[in-house]
Amino acid sequence: MSIVVRRPRALAIDDPGRTFLDDVLAGLLAEPKRLPPKYFYDRIGSELFQRITTLPEYYLTRTEIGILEARAGEIAKLIPANAAVVEFGAGSSAKTRILLRAAPQISAYVPVDISGAFLAAETAQLQQEMPDLRVLPIAADFMAPFALPAELGGRPRIGFFPGSTIGNLEPHEANALLRQAAAILGRGALFVVGVDLVKDPDILTAAYNDRDGVTAAFNLNLLMRINHELGGEFNPAAFRHRACYNSEQRRIEMHLVSLARQRVRACGKSFDFRRGETIHTENSYKYTVESFRSRALGAGWTSAATFVDAQNYFSVHVLRAKDAAA
Repeated sequence: MSIVVRRPRALAIDDPGRTFLDDVLAGLLAEPKRLPPKYFYDRIGSELFQRITTLPEYYLTRTEIGILEARAGEIAKLIPANAAVVEFGAGSSAKTRILLRAAPQISAYVPVDISGAFLAAETAQLQQEMPDLRVLPIAADFMAPFALPAELGGRPRIGFFPGSTIGNLEPHEANALLRQAAAILGRGALFVVGVDLVKDPDILTAAYNDRDGVTAAFNLNLLMRINHELGGEFNPAAFRHRACYNSEQRRIEMHLVSLARQRVRACGKSFDFRRGETIHTENSYKYTVESFRSRALGAGWTSAATFVDAQNYFSVHVLRAKDAAA
């Protein structure tokens, strides 16, 4: 495989690339090595993830879509007039369209996503399809505080966080995200959250080890992004994808495994790898309905409704801010 190597570019203090650089350095210097999963989603990573969602082993997307299609009318009844939907980590807006079509009382949509180029393409398409909807995209890391557009005015706010993305957060990060969402959305808000459920480990493991190798390519693309943007010299062929279920932690773990003893230059530094040493790139925590409700309650939300598919694979929770009138 031919690897393109670029020198690290100079970064201004306010350059968003500093966060990527700093996080990569901190992660590769850590023991064990790790990289934040939010950096999967450059243009190529976002496109690969969209392919993952269509794979036969990856039940999450089609199951959540099935729940939303079947129960969108019930969710819509909980949404007040002239509401604004704020989607945390928007990516593709396929699931959002189900909600928007079921609830014509929604007048504004605010997609928030770290991948600005992908976000722009998706929102432009949505605006064409729904010209009466006010679409106000925000290119930002939804885990950090961000300001909502002033154009929202006093509209009621509905948070939307599908895809079981909350499972990719460590427990303390999930708590922080739920609390931050309550603060951003404000009094009277609802929060619609997709949550993957605990199930047979064989089903879980297969979902993250597809036969076509798309998930492996998605994981390895993180090394290519470091090469392209931070002057890395990773050879992806010297690493392999590994995903396994940790039953004690109730989570899928994704790793990049070094196939040999090697030294890699990145971000102006050298990093040594032992044969078999891994870079831990992602966790995907699985919940029970009760354990997620408990976590949400501790972060300022009560349960307004919960919907689960017939196989008990996935759940969609409608949460209500605790200080809001029922």
